[in-house]
Amino acid sequence: MIRRIIAACLLLLTCALPVQGQDRTIQDVLQEHADVIVKSSRKTIAPAIEAVANSGLPAAQDVLEAWQAKDMWQRDSDGVFFKAVKAEGSAYDLLDFDTGGPVGQADKSELTQMKPNSGIRAMIAAALVQFQLNDPDPERRREALLAIQRDGEASHLAPLRASIKSESDPEIRALKEVTERLLTISFDPDEAARVTAIEGFKGSLSLDTRAALNPIVTTHIAYADGVGETANVKRELRAGSRDLPVAEAYALMVAAGAVTPQPSLAERKAALEANISDGSVAGIPLAELNTQEARDRAYAALADQGLVPDFDPAATEETAVQGVRFAEIYDEPSRAVTGAAEATLASINRAVGLNQFFDLSLDGLSLASIYFLAAIGLAITFGVMGVINMAHGEFIMMGAYTGYVVQQVIPDYTVSIIVAIPLAFAVTFAAGVAMERLIIRWLYNRPLETLLATFGVSIALQQLAKNIFGTQARPLTSPGWLDGALSFNDVVSISYIRIAIFVLALIFLGVFLFIMKKTRLGLETRAVTQNPSMAASMGINPDKVNMMTFGLGSGIAGIAGVAIGLYAKVTSELGADYIVQSFMTVVVGGVGNIWGTLLGATMIGFLQKGIEWFNPSNTLAAQTYMIVFIIIFIQFRPKGIIALKGRAAGD
Repeated sequence: MIRRIIAACLLLLTCALPVQGQDRTIQDVLQEHADVIVKSSRKTIAPAIEAVANSGLPAAQDVLEAWQAKDMWQRDSDGVFFKAVKAEGSAYDLLDFDTGGPVGQADKSELTQMKPNSGIRAMIAAALVQFQLNDPDPERRREALLAIQRDGEASHLAPLRASIKSESDPEIRALKEVTERLLTISFDPDEAARVTAIEGFKGSLSLDTRAALNPIVTTHIAYADGVGETANVKRELRAGSRDLPVAEAYALMVAAGAVTPQPSLAERKAALEANISDGSVAGIPLAELNTQEARDRAYAALADQGLVPDFDPAATEETAVQGVRFAEIYDEPSRAVTGAAEATLASINRAVGLNQFFDLSLDGLSLASIYFLAAIGLAITFGVMGVINMAHGEFIMMGAYTGYVVQQVIPDYTVSIIVAIPLAFAVTFAAGVAMERLIIRWLYNRPLETLLATFGVSIALQQLAKNIFGTQARPLTSPGWLDGALSFNDVVSISYIRIAIFVLALIFLGVFLFIMKKTRLGLETRAVTQNPSMAASMGINPDKVNMMTFGLGSGIAGIAGVAIGLYAKVTSELGADYIVQSFMTVVVGGVGNIWGTLLGATMIGFLQKGIEWFNPSNTLAAQTYMIVFIIIFIQFRPKGIIALKGRAAGD
């Protein structure tokens, strides 16, 4: 009978144990640590946060988030914790943590709000990492990783490593692995793990990688004789070198207690004044202390008596530091870690240098395409026709303002740009034809008069633009799909607008070649360029060809104005900023040759960017050096890179 009773009791206990584990709720966890949670002390709160985070209950994340946001309240009557949402008046809606559903209302006077300070909120944030890294939403996991990269802590390392194996998204998994290595470098106590993580970043271009490695190789300078054998010494230094001035070296010796600083003149004078007794100092009458030598003797006598610090007139900072060893010491104590960091940073610097060269090449190519667009119209009017048109820049300006006006009428930026390009061509083509008919046609073969006349037209057009549009810069907005930049890595990128301008330059190169090689206007233009008299005898009207050619060059300048206005300020001086570069492009490339213009724009663009790289803070100096170089270049090759025979070349 007794054995049956014992068996029945054991059976009841066995059945009761799993039920008890299954009925455990997040409220039970909170109640177990209620006193600690209410007191909310950073020194004692850690077990409560860990208990909630490691409970394995679905509501754990909601509790931590509500606690961190100060939305967790305790009901005073029974001590139960809720998430409270403000209702009408002083009432709050209470939400159960386990079910997430409402359980009634309570007045604010019946509740106590949990108000964790910034330190506790940081601890809660660290506990939340394990939930955020395993969140079902991939975007939230990505945001958590980026937040860890910006402000990682040692507490993030363990949950991050645990989340890598279960990560299903390949891109996020790769991001987790990179983030794990970054945290390992900064926080892992295992030296071998840190070295392995550091070596894994060789050749990396990531800014986060450099931000993690740079603190490892920081150093400080110390008095070498006071440095222990375990110190991680980078190199030895001598006082008086470029890296260690004498005064700084002497200060290090004083701080290390290796030398006693000599009292200054003011300090010695104060000591003498403090030790005046019966009209004398150390037995020397004050009347005799009228020279520095006498005052030094008096001070030495006081020093012999132990009343003042010793003073050696022959001692100097230079003699004190002479022959003394100093050392530059890594702040990181591990030699293996600093060695790996230095090697990795060296490989990174090499990779950065190569990519900076590639980025500089892209900048040069982009600038070359801009100069080519600005100069291609001038290559026709100046190169082919031999007309020095100082108003060419103003045709560029007119094209930019045409684009601005179109955008005021058509608010869709994509459509407005599509409309503005042919309209700008039409406007500036008409302006160019009018200018050729009214002025240029009477001044052929008179370069000085042509220059002065077109310069006057340039000033008049600038003033007209100021009268119409004012002096304020006008926006020519690019379409949304041209916003941003194409980034290859953290070093190399190029804006989409510049890519579009480069493509536009290639298109116009093809259009120009087609016109000059495959159309009647091109054939007639080339004939008039080579020999106008012979062309006229063949039935070609040189006067009409000149008019159409000048109009074509002016129209292309208008299209260039639309392109340039997308990233530059549209003002009445816009064209003046490009007229000099346009003339240099045509002259350097070879007058009247489109391929020469292309080569000239490429050379000038790369040259200017190269000079700016050496002196990035002074772009004006870069342009000055570029002009000097081009003047020298023309002295050796006056006909440009590709010389053209015919009227434009002066044959």
